[in-house]
Amino acid sequence: MEIILKEDIIGLGYKNDIVNVKNGYGRNYLIPSGKGVIASESAKKVLAENLKQQAHKLAAQKAAAEEKAAKLEGVALTIAAKVSATGQLYGSVNAATVAAELAKQGIEVDRKIITMRDAKTLGDFEATVHYHKEVEVKVPVKVIAENEPAPAPVEEVPVEAPVTEEEDFEEELEEATEA
Repeated sequence: MEIILKEDIIGLGYKNDIVNVKNGYGRNYLIPSGKGVIASESAKKVLAENLKQQAHKLAAQKAAAEEKAAKLEGVALTIAAKVSATGQLYGSVNAATVAAELAKQGIEVDRKIITMRDAKTLGDFEATVHYHKEVEVKVPVKVIAENEPAPAPVEEVPVEAPVTEEEDFEEELEEATEA
């Protein structure tokens, strides 16, 4: 069944896209909830006319999305989470956690436009922020243990060469002769 989407649905398509869905999903969810309409010939013609008229508005939306995406360039998140002794997280780090961490840094992002594989272990992951159908930003996310202290800088201690028995004997002999 072909459906014209009336709003963005992550994982399916973006507003004004024509997508193929199963009949039950279209009839029982998308159409009754107002998220889509049946893609008949007349609906496709109306869509084409609307897209022509809204071309400059869509360009402005894309420019705004690119501006928001520019704020996220170079941003890397480090999220501290509670960890068991085996390295498993208590719970998981997901899109909502990433959105909250971005908010702490002063970047407001709706959690619904973030996709991320739930992190259930320590390590490096990647979250994708979908601002527009042509503008996506990938944000690296590092999950660390909450109770693990930050590694302290290592100071280099000069290592003295081990003293051999001969050198030790010579030093004692010199001290004895001086006294």
